[in-house]
Amino acid sequence: MHDPLQLSSTQPFATKSTEELQEVTAYLFHQISDNILCDTDSIGHAQPDGRSSTELVLDAPNGFIPLWEPNSTLMWRFQERSFVIYRNPEAAKQYVRNLLTEAIIAWGDAVPVRFSERSHGVDFEIAINPAAKCYPAGCVLASAFFPDSGQHELVLYPTLFEQSRQEQLETMIHELGHVFGLRHFFAKTHEPQRNSVLFGEQNSFTIMNYGPNSQLTDADRNDLRRLYQEVWSGQRQAINGTPVQQVTPYSTLLYCNHGGVTYQSV
Repeated sequence: MHDPLQLSSTQPFATKSTEELQEVTAYLFHQISDNILCDTDSIGHAQPDGRSSTELVLDAPNGFIPLWEPNSTLMWRFQERSFVIYRNPEAAKQYVRNLLTEAIIAWGDAVPVRFSERSHGVDFEIAINPAAKCYPAGCVLASAFFPDSGQHELVLYPTLFEQSRQEQLETMIHELGHVFGLRHFFAKTHEPQRNSVLFGEQNSFTIMNYGPNSQLTDADRNDLRRLYQEVWSGQRQAINGTPVQQVTPYSTLLYCNHGGVTYQSV
């Protein structure tokens, strides 16, 4: 028996066929590999302005490029309520903690911020979504955030833990790239409402690319390290005409100092 919603185009919620959906959603999601998606920056993809897809693409949503200020520490904690689905929440948290640590180590000395786990006043929570998030193009493994002074979530989906350990690690490395301010290579042309800027040297592989080319390379590390070094030293205040703005983590702003008295803001 056919689904009337799929067959009748006059219905407001009539659905496309699987083939039609796959064709459409191929342009809406970052497909890391077969049936695997990243949802952090999930609008569109194309090779930007004929440039190499291997350069770093930086977030520039409001006419400036946000990057972390020097000596920033991102405070984080687990979102406790999201781990109650597991029989052994502490074991699950330790597994994720190890995954995060390995991903940070993989970026090496290019990591522009420190990470510290604590129970309050945090910049982001690591949360497990209890349900898979799947589309015709594939399933989302994780989503992160870009530098700013707000509070955020690094969300992991159960499909992530169905992948190989190496795939899990590469996903976490990729999401950290977003946390450091990096976009997908295709962001420039198919997301005009959220600006992006190209920076870096060319290489045939990059962790912010997709498919078999999605690999962390020395070029990724070198470009990220040089970017922050040039910005922090004052040598670079703009990239391709777009100004850089250094942002302060929420946890730093949480404690304000006035007249020698330190208090916690709301």
